[in-house]
Amino acid sequence: MTAAIKARERAVAPYSKFKVGAAVLTRAGKIIGGANVESASYGLTCCAERVALFKALTEGENDFIAVAVAARTDGGAMPCGACRQLLAEYARQAQVFVADSRRPRQIKAFTVRELLPGAFLTVP
Repeated sequence: MTAAIKARERAVAPYSKFKVGAAVLTRAGKIIGGANVESASYGLTCCAERVALFKALTEGENDFIAVAVAARTDGGAMPCGACRQLLAEYARQAQVFVADSRRPRQIKAFTVRELLPGAFLTVP
């Protein structure tokens, strides 16, 4: 959770001011962080979870065991549907940990499968 909280500091959220940090942990112990990046065209905004996942994937990492998400909101910020889908595709076995950045020890844990049962996993 510490890496996600640290990544949150680098969020680019000029419109909503809602900063989110995420970090993925590989089986080899590598931690890759990411933060949300907003656009004036809201549909182009990218969530912290996807930024961290995309960074990891493009650095050649593909064996993930955990994803942490931190935001300053009661209970933490849950991954959106798009993030859940990409986690289902690329980090299916990972545990997802969510926390309020002000209370990092109060963590909610989920499996990716719990977050998105019935995910699209193959192209017909």
